[in-house]
Amino acid sequence: MQEKSPSFSIKNWNQIDQPREKLRDKGKSSLSDAELVAILIGSGNRNESAVDLSKRILASVNNNLNALGKLSLKQLMAFKGIGEAKAITIVAALELGRRRGGEEVVEKIKITSSQLVFQVMQPILGELPHEEFWILYLNNSNKIVQKNQLSKGGITGTMVDVRLVLKNALEVGATGFILVHNHPSGTLKPSEADKQITQKLKQAGESLDIKVLDHLIVTEKAYFSFADENIL
Repeated sequence: MQEKSPSFSIKNWNQIDQPREKLRDKGKSSLSDAELVAILIGSGNRNESAVDLSKRILASVNNNLNALGKLSLKQLMAFKGIGEAKAITIVAALELGRRRGGEEVVEKIKITSSQLVFQVMQPILGELPHEEFWILYLNNSNKIVQKNQLSKGGITGTMVDVRLVLKNALEVGATGFILVHNHPSGTLKPSEADKQITQKLKQAGESLDIKVLDHLIVTEKAYFSFADENIL
Protein backbone atom coordinates (compact mmCIF):
# COMPACT_ATOMS: atom_id res chain seq x y z
CA MET A 1 0.00 0.00 0.00
CA GLN A 2 1.51 3.29 -1.13
CA GLU A 3 1.80 6.08 1.42
CA LYS A 4 -0.12 9.21 0.50
CA SER A 5 1.81 12.41 0.14
CA PRO A 6 0.96 14.87 2.96
CA SER A 7 1.17 17.77 0.52
CA PHE A 8 -2.28 16.94 -0.81
CA SER A 9 -4.05 17.03 2.54
CA ILE A 10 -6.37 20.03 2.89
CA LYS A 11 -4.71 21.09 6.15
CA ASN A 12 -1.41 21.61 4.30
CA TRP A 13 -2.82 23.91 1.62
CA ASN A 14 -2.40 27.67 1.71
CA GLN A 15 -5.27 29.05 3.78
CA ILE A 16 -6.73 30.90 0.79
CA ASP A 17 -7.08 27.57 -1.03
CA GLN A 18 -8.64 25.59 1.84
CA PRO A 19 -12.32 24.84 1.22
CA ARG A 20 -13.15 24.67 4.93
CA GLU A 21 -11.75 28.15 5.55
CA LYS A 22 -13.35 29.44 2.36
CA LEU A 23 -16.74 28.20 3.57
CA ARG A 24 -16.15 29.77 7.00
CA ASP A 25 -14.99 33.14 5.65
CA LYS A 26 -17.05 33.52 2.46
CA GLY A 27 -20.08 31.30 3.02
CA LYS A 28 -21.20 27.97 1.63
CA SER A 29 -22.44 29.41 -1.68
CA SER A 30 -18.91 30.52 -2.56
CA LEU A 31 -17.71 26.92 -2.92
CA SER A 32 -17.88 24.88 -6.09
CA ASP A 33 -19.36 21.37 -6.06
CA ALA A 34 -15.83 19.96 -6.20
CA GLU A 35 -14.75 22.02 -3.19
CA LEU A 36 -17.76 20.80 -1.20
CA VAL A 37 -16.96 17.18 -2.04
CA ALA A 38 -13.31 17.87 -1.16
CA ILE A 39 -14.38 18.87 2.34
CA LEU A 40 -16.13 15.51 2.67
CA ILE A 41 -13.13 13.44 1.59
CA GLY A 42 -10.47 15.60 3.31
CA SER A 43 -7.51 14.49 1.17
CA GLY A 44 -6.71 13.25 -2.30
CA ASN A 45 -4.04 10.77 -3.40
CA ARG A 46 -0.34 10.91 -4.24
CA ASN A 47 -0.99 12.72 -7.51
CA GLU A 48 -4.14 14.73 -6.89
CA SER A 49 -5.42 17.19 -4.31
CA ALA A 50 -8.82 16.56 -2.76
CA VAL A 51 -10.35 19.15 -5.10
CA ASP A 52 -8.73 17.63 -8.20
CA LEU A 53 -9.90 14.17 -7.19
CA SER A 54 -13.39 15.54 -6.55
CA LYS A 55 -13.40 17.21 -9.97
CA ARG A 56 -12.51 13.89 -11.59
CA ILE A 57 -15.27 12.06 -9.71
CA LEU A 58 -17.79 14.72 -10.72
CA ALA A 59 -16.58 14.65 -14.33
CA SER A 60 -17.33 10.91 -14.44
CA VAL A 61 -21.03 11.73 -13.96
CA ASN A 62 -21.00 14.83 -16.19
CA ASN A 63 -20.95 17.09 -13.11
CA ASN A 64 -24.46 15.97 -12.21
CA LEU A 65 -25.03 15.71 -8.45
CA ASN A 66 -28.13 13.53 -8.89
CA ALA A 67 -26.05 11.06 -10.87
CA LEU A 68 -23.28 11.24 -8.24
CA GLY A 69 -25.84 10.32 -5.59
CA LYS A 70 -26.66 7.13 -7.49
CA LEU A 71 -23.09 5.81 -7.48
CA SER A 72 -22.53 2.77 -5.30
CA LEU A 73 -19.79 2.44 -2.71
CA LYS A 74 -17.95 0.11 -5.07
CA GLN A 75 -18.10 2.63 -7.92
CA LEU A 76 -16.79 5.43 -5.71
CA MET A 77 -14.02 3.25 -4.32
CA ALA A 78 -12.79 2.62 -7.86
CA PHE A 79 -11.23 6.11 -7.70
CA LYS A 80 -7.72 6.09 -6.26
CA GLY A 81 -7.78 7.83 -2.91
CA ILE A 82 -11.41 6.92 -2.12
CA GLY A 83 -11.59 4.21 0.49
CA GLU A 84 -14.69 2.78 2.11
CA ALA A 85 -14.93 5.49 4.78
CA LYS A 86 -14.75 8.33 2.25
CA ALA A 87 -17.22 6.60 -0.08
CA ILE A 88 -19.67 6.17 2.79
CA THR A 89 -19.27 9.85 3.72
CA ILE A 90 -20.10 10.94 0.15
CA VAL A 91 -23.13 8.62 -0.09
CA ALA A 92 -24.44 9.75 3.31
CA ALA A 93 -24.04 13.45 2.50
CA LEU A 94 -25.85 13.16 -0.82
CA GLU A 95 -28.64 11.10 0.73
CA LEU A 96 -29.18 13.82 3.34
CA GLY A 97 -29.35 16.37 0.53
CA ARG A 98 -31.91 14.24 -1.31
CA ARG A 99 -34.08 13.92 1.80
CA ARG A 100 -33.83 17.62 2.56
CA GLY A 101 -34.88 18.47 -0.99
CA GLY A 102 -37.92 16.23 -0.69
CA GLU A 103 -38.98 17.87 2.56
CA GLU A 104 -38.58 21.36 1.12
CA VAL A 105 -40.81 20.52 -1.84
CA VAL A 106 -43.53 19.24 0.46
CA GLU A 107 -43.30 22.26 2.77
CA LYS A 108 -43.54 24.78 -0.03
CA ILE A 109 -46.18 23.18 -2.21
CA LYS A 110 -49.66 24.66 -2.22
CA ILE A 111 -52.37 22.15 -2.95
CA THR A 112 -54.68 23.51 -5.63
CA SER A 113 -55.82 20.25 -7.21
CA SER A 114 -55.99 16.49 -6.74
CA GLN A 115 -53.28 16.19 -9.40
CA LEU A 116 -50.81 17.97 -7.12
CA VAL A 117 -51.64 15.58 -4.27
CA PHE A 118 -50.96 12.69 -6.63
CA GLN A 119 -47.60 14.19 -7.61
CA VAL A 120 -46.59 14.46 -3.95
CA MET A 121 -47.74 10.99 -2.89
CA GLN A 122 -47.25 8.77 -5.96
CA PRO A 123 -43.47 8.47 -5.39
CA ILE A 124 -44.21 7.31 -1.83
CA LEU A 125 -47.17 4.99 -2.44
CA GLY A 126 -47.47 4.26 -6.15
CA GLU A 127 -45.29 1.18 -6.39
CA LEU A 128 -45.70 -0.38 -2.93
CA PRO A 129 -46.68 -4.06 -2.79
CA HIS A 130 -48.72 -3.41 0.37
CA GLU A 131 -51.35 -0.87 1.36
CA GLU A 132 -50.53 2.28 3.33
CA PHE A 133 -52.78 5.08 4.56
CA TRP A 134 -51.43 8.64 4.89
CA ILE A 135 -52.76 12.03 5.95
CA LEU A 136 -51.59 15.37 4.57
CA TYR A 137 -52.21 18.25 7.00
CA LEU A 138 -52.82 21.63 5.35
CA ASN A 139 -52.85 25.16 6.77
CA ASN A 140 -55.36 27.87 5.84
CA SER A 141 -53.30 28.66 2.73
CA ASN A 142 -53.70 25.04 1.57
CA LYS A 143 -49.98 24.42 2.03
CA ILE A 144 -48.82 21.09 3.39
CA VAL A 145 -47.48 21.50 6.91
CA GLN A 146 -47.02 17.81 7.65
CA LYS A 147 -47.64 14.35 6.21
CA ASN A 148 -48.08 11.30 8.42
CA GLN A 149 -48.46 7.58 7.83
CA LEU A 150 -51.58 6.43 9.66
CA SER A 151 -51.41 2.70 8.97
CA LYS A 152 -49.55 0.09 6.97
CA GLY A 153 -50.70 -3.22 5.53
CA GLY A 154 -54.38 -2.47 5.09
CA ILE A 155 -57.09 -0.13 6.37
CA THR A 156 -60.29 -0.63 8.33
CA GLY A 157 -62.33 1.76 10.41
CA THR A 158 -60.94 0.22 13.59
CA MET A 159 -57.38 1.14 12.62
CA VAL A 160 -58.11 4.88 12.53
CA ASP A 161 -57.34 6.64 15.79
CA VAL A 162 -59.55 9.68 15.26
CA ARG A 163 -58.38 11.39 18.46
CA LEU A 164 -54.72 11.11 17.39
CA VAL A 165 -55.49 12.44 13.90
CA LEU A 166 -57.28 15.50 15.29
CA LYS A 167 -54.77 16.05 18.09
CA ASN A 168 -51.98 16.19 15.52
CA ALA A 169 -54.02 18.52 13.31
CA LEU A 170 -54.36 20.96 16.21
CA GLU A 171 -50.68 20.70 17.11
CA VAL A 172 -49.49 21.59 13.59
CA GLY A 173 -52.14 24.28 13.10
CA ALA A 174 -53.94 22.47 10.30
CA THR A 175 -57.34 23.68 9.14
CA GLY A 176 -57.87 20.73 6.84
CA PHE A 177 -56.43 17.41 5.81
CA ILE A 178 -56.33 15.10 2.83
CA LEU A 179 -56.51 11.32 3.12
CA VAL A 180 -54.37 9.27 0.76
CA HIS A 181 -53.93 5.53 0.40
CA ASN A 182 -52.79 3.15 -2.29
CA HIS A 183 -54.35 0.10 -3.92
CA PRO A 184 -51.55 -2.33 -4.88
CA SER A 185 -54.07 -4.26 -6.97
CA GLY A 186 -54.31 -1.29 -9.33
CA THR A 187 -58.06 -0.83 -8.93
CA LEU A 188 -59.26 2.72 -8.44
CA LYS A 189 -62.71 1.87 -7.11
CA PRO A 190 -63.19 2.91 -3.47
CA SER A 191 -64.23 0.15 -1.08
CA GLU A 192 -66.86 0.43 1.62
CA ALA A 193 -64.04 0.67 4.18
CA ASP A 194 -62.58 3.61 2.22
CA LYS A 195 -65.93 5.41 2.33
CA GLN A 196 -66.49 4.66 6.02
CA ILE A 197 -63.08 5.99 7.04
CA THR A 198 -63.66 9.16 5.03
CA GLN A 199 -67.01 9.82 6.70
CA LYS A 200 -65.69 8.94 10.15
CA LEU A 201 -62.87 11.50 9.91
CA LYS A 202 -65.08 14.07 8.19
CA GLN A 203 -67.68 13.96 10.99
CA ALA A 204 -65.02 14.06 13.71
CA GLY A 205 -63.25 17.04 12.15
CA GLU A 206 -66.40 19.13 11.80
CA SER A 207 -66.66 19.74 15.54
CA LEU A 208 -63.23 21.39 15.46
CA ASP A 209 -63.68 23.21 12.15
CA ILE A 210 -61.08 20.96 10.54
CA LYS A 211 -62.19 19.77 7.12
CA VAL A 212 -61.48 16.63 5.14
CA LEU A 213 -60.63 18.24 1.81
CA ASP A 214 -60.19 15.08 -0.25
CA HIS A 215 -59.42 11.38 -0.18
CA LEU A 216 -57.20 9.96 -2.93
CA ILE A 217 -56.71 6.36 -3.94
CA VAL A 218 -53.31 6.10 -5.62
CA THR A 219 -51.92 3.47 -7.97
CA GLU A 220 -48.69 3.44 -9.95
CA LYS A 221 -49.97 5.60 -12.79
CA ALA A 222 -53.38 6.95 -11.82
CA TYR A 223 -55.57 8.08 -8.94
CA PHE A 224 -59.17 8.44 -7.81
CA SER A 225 -60.30 11.61 -6.00
CA PHE A 226 -63.38 11.61 -3.75
CA ALA A 227 -63.63 15.41 -4.13
CA ASP A 228 -63.40 15.31 -7.92
CA GLU A 229 -66.14 12.65 -8.05
CA ASN A 230 -68.34 14.60 -5.58
CA ILE A 231 -68.61 11.72 -3.11
CA LEU A 232 -66.77 13.36 -0.22
